[in-house]
Amino acid sequence: MLPYEDIKVKLRSMLTPHRYAHSLGVEKMAAALSERYEQNTEKISIAALVHDCAKNIPDDRLLDMANKYGVELDEVSMAERALIHGPLGAAIAHDYFDIDDKEILHAVAVHTTGCKDMNMIDKIIYLADFTEEGRKYEGVAYLRELAFKDLNTALIKSFDNTIQYVISLNSLLHPNTIYARNSLIIETRNNGGINI
Repeated sequence: MLPYEDIKVKLRSMLTPHRYAHSLGVEKMAAALSERYEQNTEKISIAALVHDCAKNIPDDRLLDMANKYGVELDEVSMAERALIHGPLGAAIAHDYFDIDDKEILHAVAVHTTGCKDMNMIDKIIYLADFTEEGRKYEGVAYLRELAFKDLNTALIKSFDNTIQYVISLNSLLHPNTIYARNSLIIETRNNGGINI
């Protein structure tokens, strides 16, 4: 893996100033959550920093880039191209930043849709992306607070928001988002958590 500062320099050249600032915000939030939940802050910071490394690739190049890296795309991702930057970002993070850590790459790949049985890095990156300080939407302050009290409940609420938003746009909902939400609810119930 490239040194942290080298990753930042290279990433800055790949993203718009707005997207780079967002990535730094996600890193800050992810680091705070990783400390709260006693996780590997260094690993989570790298995943957070590079999570959107494919975000500014123009739509007309996304499919070519996905094909170049052997990223398999399902019919929902083909129709909703904004979803491609997650799995493509994992491939680019491996190639451009020499990141071989499977947990980091998985968290980058699933940060837009979630997935069944998310691990702690997946959960923290997804939630940090949703609640970083640059995000401005109704209910974000509540979710930020909840994230430090009950990670799974905050994630479920985040998935609820995402599902409602996607439906309001009359867009396609990725099955992994449903699997992620259901898996979290089952995990929370099995651990004696709140009944949502």
